[in-house]
Amino acid sequence: MRTPMTLRVVERELLVFRRLWRGWVSSSFVTPILYLAAMGVGLGDIVDSRGRRLDGLAYMQFVAPGLLAATALMLAAGESLWPVMIGTKWLRTFHAMVATPLGPADVYDGFLAWTVLRGFVGSSLFFAVAVLLGGVPSVWGLLAVPAAALGASAIAAPLAAYSATQDTDVVFPIIMRLGIMPLFLFSGTFFPVDQLPGALQPLAALSPLWHTAELCRGATRGSIGGPAALTHVAVLGVLVIAGRAWGTRTFAARLVP
Repeated sequence: MRTPMTLRVVERELLVFRRLWRGWVSSSFVTPILYLAAMGVGLGDIVDSRGRRLDGLAYMQFVAPGLLAATALMLAAGESLWPVMIGTKWLRTFHAMVATPLGPADVYDGFLAWTVLRGFVGSSLFFAVAVLLGGVPSVWGLLAVPAAALGASAIAAPLAAYSATQDTDVVFPIIMRLGIMPLFLFSGTFFPVDQLPGALQPLAALSPLWHTAELCRGATRGSIGGPAALTHVAVLGVLVIAGRAWGTRTFAARLVP
């Protein structure tokens, strides 16, 4: 990775973001906070009043890291679909980039770095609110933010690579509605996966959101270490590495005549 060139792409995205940040605040921060208030405080009070504990946690403490992970992945997924189409097809801004000393791999790496950076900032804001609402019982919870960023990169890397192969966005809503949204329900975001039907429980291991949520939840409860955490990191890391290997090829095929 040619880091200085990659940072040029990040710099360009930052300059554009300075004019668009107000809409981002709504979609990336306000809406997730409403989720946290409704599920963690509203539903959480009902669950806790009945003496129910999920994995030994109050419901707010259980759901907050799950929503943190889900928010990071959802935002990364959206940013890896239509914005790539803008760069490769609609406005061809990526083509303009490779007309400079930047190469296709630089464009891909810079775009991925920017997507993950936005996820990191959004996760940090969400984490701060979760702390104020009592959803983070351990000081190790700070590690949930980089864990969420890792999960975001595990989604963004392959999705951006795939988006570069498309000529229209007709399949993108299908990916979001049938691929990304169902992860909320089957990845331990709102309840433990052991409450799923037995046949569905092994499928959680295929979900990057489950691995991310488990990392975030382990951090917020102070049990981030151990073989399980290493396994989650390894799975997400493989997705990032494989996605980048694919993405550098698809961006090159798309951007270089």
